[in-house]
Amino acid sequence: MTLMAERPVISGTKPGGSFEEMLDVLEELHVPDGYKAEIISGNIVVSPWSKGYYNRVMKLVCKQLEPHLPKGHEIDRAPTLFVFPGDECAYGPDIHAAHEQVLETESNHLDGEGLCFVAELTSRSTRTDDLTDKVEVYAKAGVPVYLILDMQEERAIVYGSPSAKGYEDRSTKPFGEKIHIPAPFDCMLDMTGFHRPKKNDESRLTPPPAP
Repeated sequence: MTLMAERPVISGTKPGGSFEEMLDVLEELHVPDGYKAEIISGNIVVSPWSKGYYNRVMKLVCKQLEPHLPKGHEIDRAPTLFVFPGDECAYGPDIHAAHEQVLETESNHLDGEGLCFVAELTSRSTRTDDLTDKVEVYAKAGVPVYLILDMQEERAIVYGSPSAKGYEDRSTKPFGEKIHIPAPFDCMLDMTGFHRPKKNDESRLTPPPAP
């Protein structure tokens, strides 16, 4: 196994090609503090948890969507692994919402088809996966809403109306505006406060003008 520095990926971890065996490896894997492990495109990917201000953004999302949750559903940002056996993937979304019965299990591998909402906050190491592979997998699993918060471009992408061919609806808005979250929520998400923090010490890094 090789741990890559820029994009922490443990490669060569497909034992015999069995998804169940990969899940076993994932369960036994000692992930460094501050990292999470997922199965993406046939590899176990170990990526760092969010930057500090991402927590502020995730709290804002949960606070706004919680009043609009379908009956019996819960929304959380706890690290939870959802499996998609048909695509041999296992994801730990930054925010997830599912029926409380989906969570009533001793297993740490939860049914991805039980999700009603997922949100991913992109980082440089996982952005490509969030924008491509996960869109397809979440749609095929029938997850009604997939929200991508593109933290590098400071914009939101919302996917809705999933089908076997992919999501049929897509909308995007820059941070600072409001974006519609479709059924089963059918509400507006105010993205005020989603921007990255300003660097307070920028003025110190700028040399004073010449006399």
